[in-house]
Amino acid sequence: MPPPHPPEFRRRAIELARERSKSFAELAKDLRISESCLRNWVAQAEVDESGSATQLTSAEKKELAELRRDKRRLEVEVEILKRAAAYFARENVLPK
Repeated sequence: MPPPHPPEFRRRAIELARERSKSFAELAKDLRISESCLRNWVAQAEVDESGSATQLTSAEKKELAELRRDKRRLEVEVEILKRAAAYFARENVLPK
């Protein structure tokens, strides 16, 4: 997967797309990105600026990703603690 484009590049591409001096296809070709990528950037910028009842803003997407990452980490920690508790419980039950 190629590295993400810098934020300034994205902002400028969105501005150019909004000017409508060129079609999305022509502009995307000039910028050497896919047309769908440019359309996604413009759509996401509109959601970020105006808000939407059905779509997440960039900040909300970032927060959701962080929360999912934290959830996975916590699930792993809980599983480790369960295994440790079972191990120590087994040690205490066996006759000596």
